[in-house]
Amino acid sequence: MPLLSFEQLCRQLPAPWQSTLVGQVGPALIKVLRMDGQPYPEETHDFNEGLLVTQGCLHLGIGQAVVEVATGQMYLVEAGQAHSVLPGSHGTLVIIDV
Repeated sequence: MPLLSFEQLCRQLPAPWQSTLVGQVGPALIKVLRMDGQPYPEETHDFNEGLLVTQGCLHLGIGQAVVEVATGQMYLVEAGQAHSVLPGSHGTLVIIDV
């Protein structure tokens, strides 16, 4: 599957906030998920993570700050940085991690 439509893949997902692996580049995994306006609890990883919004908007909580990631933007979460998804986030999110 060399050509990917993230929006089409997202529409096929059975439930929001359940990522699906769509590919791998070197050690990096590429996943897609659908955001539905509901929050997602805070989490921390021992690896860097790229959060790319291909449609919609991601409201990301980083410590006390709120970062709005719009369509076409990506936020790079550093390893060990706690982050959460705030209410109102919607659309298609591509996650790149190892």
